[in-house]
Amino acid sequence: MNVNSNSYTYLFSVVMVVLVAVMLSVAALSLKPAQDANIELEKKQEILKSLGIDVTREEAGIAFDEYIKEQLVLKGGQPIANPEVPAFAINMADAVSKPSDEREVPLFIAERDGSTFYIIPVRGKGLWGPIWGYVSISSDGYTVTGATFGHKGETPGLGAEISTPVFTDQFPGKKLAVDGQFQGIAVRKGDASGDHQVDGISGGTITSVGVENMLNDCLKPYVSYLLSRNAVEVPAPATNDTLISVL
Repeated sequence: MNVNSNSYTYLFSVVMVVLVAVMLSVAALSLKPAQDANIELEKKQEILKSLGIDVTREEAGIAFDEYIKEQLVLKGGQPIANPEVPAFAINMADAVSKPSDEREVPLFIAERDGSTFYIIPVRGKGLWGPIWGYVSISSDGYTVTGATFGHKGETPGLGAEISTPVFTDQFPGKKLAVDGQFQGIAVRKGDASGDHQVDGISGGTITSVGVENMLNDCLKPYVSYLLSRNAVEVPAPATNDTLISVL
């Protein structure tokens, strides 16, 4: 075969493309179990982090089994006895695409130092892509004990700050209710005070609004269940569209 001919060049290109494609497919298939395992461990790591438990990815599996005592799937505020998809496997991107009363959502129940905590996954939209996180609630059903947030492509130094302690460290101890009514947490522009406010991200207004919408939307399916955990009944507000508001 004439190696200088056009036909040889075309044939060589086709063979190389096919060969590389096969090699990449084999590599992707062989690495997928390890990738899936790492994703699972990172998810467990973030769930634990919302409780203030910092572990490495390698330690997350054992620590998760130690602290997480129950995993529920809720629909309409009530646990599903035999869900088709287990709590840990629920895709929150799919879940939040449905009306809140039709969603099947996961709830992780943890025990630490003799106390019970409820961990809620949240997912929404930031400025440039999806944002997500986990919010842990104490056994009273409305005291926040911790929060973690992540993002796909928010602006470094601005919206991306939602994933840093500067933002997340404000949440422990905040209240979602006052005088028996759900009030939420206001994200203020640098003048936050009291049990129901945190400071927003300077220069990251759109991402802050995204966090607001995410929390407001994702907490709704859990409200009635969390209230039923409390020894004192805390009614939901008569007119409610906002659990979390950004001012």
